Amino acid sequence: MAGKSTERTEPLPLEGAKVVDLSRLLPGPWCSQTLGDLGADVIKIEQPDIGDYGRFNPPYYREGGVYFNSVNRNKRSITLDLKRDEDRSIALDLLREADIVIESYRPGVTEISVTPGR
Repeated sequence: MAGKSTERTEPLPLEGAKVVDLSRLLPGPWCSQTLGDLGADVIKIEQPDIGDYGRFNPPYYREGGVYFNSVNRNKRSITLDLKRDEDRSIALDLLREADIVIESYRPGVTEISVTPGR
């Protein structure tokens, strides 16, 4: 299509939305990738040393697993140890600012208060 611009002129549906992704493997990362594709700002929080288990699934290409890279497009990533007070404080700040939170922990793990001042 000669002469047509490929630049978008209208905002994506989720531009301005903030997503915190605490999930691993396929369902959560795929969901947050889709939200990022729709314009959301996605921050993936990963555990030190381990991260998302999908990083280690073969086949590998360059610095990681193809699987991991196929479901983690359009994200920023931060490594936080949620057992450390300082890192937990950073995570709680991110969660307070989030419009959407995605997690894949066992039931009860995320039952904490994220309201300001607590």
